[in-house]
Amino acid sequence: MSHRKKIDEVTGVETTGHVWDGDICELNKPLPKWWLYTFYACILWSIGYWIVYPAWPTINGYTKGVLNYSQRDQVQHDIDAWKSGHAKYRTQIADMSLADIRKNDELFQFSIAGGAALFGENCSACHGRGAQGGIGYPNLNDDDWLWGGNFEKIHQTIAFGVRNGNPNAHDTAMPRFGIDKILDEAQISDVANFVRSFSHLDVDAAAAKRGAQIFADNCAACHGEQGKGNQEMGAPNLTDAIWLYGNSQDAVMQSVRTGRGGIMPAWSERLDPVAIKMLTLFVYSLGGGQADATSTSAPASAADKP
Repeated sequence: MSHRKKIDEVTGVETTGHVWDGDICELNKPLPKWWLYTFYACILWSIGYWIVYPAWPTINGYTKGVLNYSQRDQVQHDIDAWKSGHAKYRTQIADMSLADIRKNDELFQFSIAGGAALFGENCSACHGRGAQGGIGYPNLNDDDWLWGGNFEKIHQTIAFGVRNGNPNAHDTAMPRFGIDKILDEAQISDVANFVRSFSHLDVDAAAAKRGAQIFADNCAACHGEQGKGNQEMGAPNLTDAIWLYGNSQDAVMQSVRTGRGGIMPAWSERLDPVAIKMLTLFVYSLGGGQADATSTSAPASAADKP
């Protein structure tokens, strides 16, 4: 590699003297003046920024800067301003019953907006962004409810949840007929056929006939003789086309075998009472809420749907 400088004949620019393979030269072409000036200006700007704003970490914190600006403080200021602006609505929600809030259009719309945000942050992971649910997670848009769909029932399910250890939670559980050896596999298959016949699905007629007595002896106490369900016990209606875990023979057998025992958190342990009310109103507004003319106070029970 040569180190002899020369002027490139094509560009007229001096080379650095570095040559490769005998004729490949490196041009010594400086950066444009505007680029250099911009670069120097950025250096000066950064020095000024370090002086004016918090910038450098120290042993006990960080340099505060001349302005002593804190983005954390600014965010907190914005949050406090938001809370101050909406304090009157939150106070009204706290003091009023859900039924009365529903009659106040302005307050109801505020609650729906807040409830939608809370739902997205806390509930959508299981129930879906559109509350459409999924396998094992109830669809909140229809009018099929395990524990009831009026204000009070929805409020209780959200506030205290299902089978989570909270003393106020819905705690009724379906027996584990297979795991606890209450029924054998043949009996489970027969009763699954009978349960599926409620929804007019294709079943083994002989098996369904045998399963009828098994259902009467083991399931009717909760689901009713006609399979219509019982919201007081969280027993789903078996005669419609809505299934929480699916309607295939295998899925129904698994439900009978294990009892499923789904769990829902007690949101009153994580959210304040106003947030619980807003969530209740939002879920109620999705389309499946059941009217209850007697609802006049803040509820104490709530929604889980198959």
